[in-house]
Amino acid sequence: MRFSADTARPVAWKNGGGVTRELALHEDGGKMVWRLSLADIAQSGPFSPFPGLSRIHTVVAGAGHRLTGDGVSLAAQPMQPLAFDGGLALDCQLRDGPCRAFNVIYDPRATRAQASVLRGGNWVGESGPQALFVAAGSLVLDGIGGFACGEGLVLDSAARGRVSADGAVILVRFFPVRD
Repeated sequence: MRFSADTARPVAWKNGGGVTRELALHEDGGKMVWRLSLADIAQSGPFSPFPGLSRIHTVVAGAGHRLTGDGVSLAAQPMQPLAFDGGLALDCQLRDGPCRAFNVIYDPRATRAQASVLRGGNWVGESGPQALFVAAGSLVLDGIGGFACGEGLVLDSAARGRVSADGAVILVRFFPVRD
């Protein structure tokens, strides 16, 4: 499934501190397993909590920000996936102006997620559920085609391709939860 930030509808946050674009959603039995989104963080203020869910937050544009709450202080740095409990009540302080962040929000009872950043060069993926989001440059996947900045796809199988020399692609892998 291909997706694009350019065609995803922007939705304002409840607190008015920014907008988000839902890029992809996976549900099972009517319940969200995971969601991928791209958020524009326009100002400092409360961060949206997602009780019972986990989150991976990657700043893809701007200088980043700091998230603070009850005994918690997290630094959101550009192109460094930051995993944390989505239910935390956090306040966001922008570093140097607005930023944009790619978010993975998932139900840890249904799946585990892991994010990494692929830089320029050849890439050979492993099989299993995964998503790719082009944060900079471009990506060409063998037999699938090309993706520009702000585009991506969700796969259930292995793929291979090339990230442009100036590229940065966020790879999210999903793993089943074992009892």
